[in-house]
Amino acid sequence: MELRALLHACPIVCILRGIRPDEAESIGAALEHAGVRIVEVPFNSPEPLKSISILAQKLGEKMLVGAGTVTEPEQVSRTASAGGRLIVTPHASLSVLQAAKNAGLIAIPGAFSPTEAFALQEAGADAIKLFPAENLGVGMLRSLLVVLPAHTIIIPVGGIDARNASSWLRAGALGVGVGSAIFKPGDSASRVFESAQQLMSSLQAVREPV
Repeated sequence: MELRALLHACPIVCILRGIRPDEAESIGAALEHAGVRIVEVPFNSPEPLKSISILAQKLGEKMLVGAGTVTEPEQVSRTASAGGRLIVTPHASLSVLQAAKNAGLIAIPGAFSPTEAFALQEAGADAIKLFPAENLGVGMLRSLLVVLPAHTIIIPVGGIDARNASSWLRAGALGVGVGSAIFKPGDSASRVFESAQQLMSSLQAVREPV
């Protein structure tokens, strides 16, 4: 799966922080039905590798499934063994990025500054996660897009919901990472579907020209 094409199909990267393995299939199916094509299970969730495995087995042909909050290179190989194909970090870890690329996985490492963003882009990141987006603001995204290579994909993450997601896309983000605005621990599959649809609707006017 090519990351750019998936983001063009749906600009949402859904962060399933706190999901349990017993609800992974139903939540994943609800997201797929809503049109979401990329999901990550953070490593600080209950039994994350089991949830990743379930999602990859049931929905891996339709969605890009992987791990988030990856902080150690050894977590990359464990994610790959579980069937995950995506690695997302909260920080600018070159060692995790290299481990992901060596394993043939898509890597979206986190950056807080231009220095980090350039270093990650030069090291082969498939996209840059701008984090935490709510602290950096849309202005930071615009400034980075002016100086980074034209093909660079930036995905803001942090504090994004239906009220502000469109502003990030208008500023040049190809996608946005969304967590609690779509899924919170304990949410039913139907609630997740409705939340995802609400967010998709808020982005419709921005996406129509694509």
